[in-house]
Amino acid sequence: MVRVLLVEDDESIAEPLADGLSRYGITTDRVGTGAAALKAPLGDFVLLDLGLPDIDGIDVCRRLRQVSDVPIIMLTARGDETDRVLGLEIGADDYLPKPFSTRELVARMRAIGRRTRAAAPRAQAPENPLGPLTIDDRTRQAMLSGVPLALTPKEYHLLALLAADPGAVVERRRILETVWEPNFFGRGKTLDFHVATLRRKLGDPRWIENRRGIGFRLVVPAGDVQGPPGR
Repeated sequence: MVRVLLVEDDESIAEPLADGLSRYGITTDRVGTGAAALKAPLGDFVLLDLGLPDIDGIDVCRRLRQVSDVPIIMLTARGDETDRVLGLEIGADDYLPKPFSTRELVARMRAIGRRTRAAAPRAQAPENPLGPLTIDDRTRQAMLSGVPLALTPKEYHLLALLAADPGAVVERRRILETVWEPNFFGRGKTLDFHVATLRRKLGDPRWIENRRGIGFRLVVPAGDVQGPPGR
């Protein structure tokens, strides 16, 4: 839900505007002075009248911009181009002359919201939960510290299954039915043999932890991780 701070001292404007915004699912907090605006929660937008009784709206805009990058739309009956230009130059995002329709105001808010989201820096990708181990499902290739691991198809499938949820224990029966086939009835030591081989190729037995009688889990070894043998 979008929440706006409406800074408007004229109740004949503030009340119907708040009602109109509510029909668009927008919640409005109202204050009537610049001093109150500087103390109030700013919400997602600030709708700022320039003709306030205590502090000029231009000065309020300047002070708000010093502490927040919240989108600010100036609302005013002033027709002077100087006020509009000054307000935009000190940090307002848009200017809407009175009288205006609620529909146009909401459209401008949405446009500012789209621009703000487009300009926001992309979040940094989380660190690889597998540490130096990378698995590329497209090429079915696993690499440790940049060195390709020479894995058989079964070994790769086993490693990929464990790596799908690092740290989680995967039950023996699920491994056998996924990596081999449902209702697998092969030798009981088949899985243990492949785990031992995979540990050896990873260069450190700590990579695959055995939960006796339950299954196995993939764990990034603490401390310095050795590369694969023969590196």
